[in-house]
Amino acid sequence: MISRFPIMLTRMLSWLVALVIIAGLQLAAPKAHAERIKDIGNFEGLRTNQLIGYGVVVGLAGTGDDSLDYATQGVKGVISRFGLTLPPGVNPALKNAAAVLVTAELPAFGKPGQRLDVTVSALGKAKSLRGGTLVLTPLRGADGEIYAMSQGNLAVGGLGVSGADGSQLSVNVPSAGRIPGGASIERAVATGFETSPSLTFNLAEADLTTALRVADAINLAFGDQRAKAQDGVSIKIAAPQGGEARIMMMGLIENILVKPADPPAKVIVNARTGTVVINGGVRISPAAVSHGKLTVTVKESPRIVQPAPFSKGETAVEPSSAITAQEEKNPMFLFKGGASLSDIVKAVNAVGASPSDLVEILEALKQAGAMKAELEII
Repeated sequence: MISRFPIMLTRMLSWLVALVIIAGLQLAAPKAHAERIKDIGNFEGLRTNQLIGYGVVVGLAGTGDDSLDYATQGVKGVISRFGLTLPPGVNPALKNAAAVLVTAELPAFGKPGQRLDVTVSALGKAKSLRGGTLVLTPLRGADGEIYAMSQGNLAVGGLGVSGADGSQLSVNVPSAGRIPGGASIERAVATGFETSPSLTFNLAEADLTTALRVADAINLAFGDQRAKAQDGVSIKIAAPQGGEARIMMMGLIENILVKPADPPAKVIVNARTGTVVINGGVRISPAAVSHGKLTVTVKESPRIVQPAPFSKGETAVEPSSAITAQEEKNPMFLFKGGASLSDIVKAVNAVGASPSDLVEILEALKQAGAMKAELEII
């Protein structure tokens, strides 16, 4: 124990120095633009896992699945757990029970005994799950193994009622509900981060410049070359052995401030709603734009034509059309070289262009080579 004391002291001093350097970087960095590393990505393997199960909700006030086959089979399965069997060919009318799907998310480092919130959704014809109780249901992962068990009383925010004449009234969605803390974790997911030779940090959005800046910030904070950018998303970090040392290092890394690279110039157009979003990276080369509207009006003024007296003619309708065309004379506006987002907005507002007009202007600018940005239509 005495021989290990210098090693432990050296390690503690190295972590303390790293912590002081990180704190100094946070004070010196421009906080208006810098972000914590934990806010722009996460460590590989430390993620949530989706769980799902098939169960039965009982205790409903006549709003269940009635005689739905898979609801009946589910209730028979529940009854069989207690050694009871129904006579062959007998299917109970299950107005007070419903077949449901139960979903939950198992967080990283979830341990046996911890509680999870679950969502319960009707699978069949149940009108409402209000007042129901979920019977003990196993929750399985993508590998088919059971990781949690769920049971409890549902909290349903919706309401559904119906009258004898067939009229119905629904508020929100009464066929789905939640059980806060309704599942208990039975098995932990092995992350493997304790024994792997290195850790990988993945950015939420791929960017080569940001990946290099994250690696440089980690190396600067720890005073070595433990971090290397592998591509535009992943940063590989050499890690010490042991869970405690790795957790300490990861906690320090997550709080390092980094200034992400500016996003690429992009214009987003929502064709369904007419929404146009231009990010701050868009720049316009020198260009002159003139955008006008041509309005064509067709006016129908039919006339009644009366026959001359004693001519034995018939009253008739004579069509009369008037067609006019009017073109708005909007002034031409000039984009100077390097025009910014605010300049674009001012110019467009000055001519009163609508969102559809703005899309046409931006498309024309891109075709003319005056706008170096990606035009994405969603």
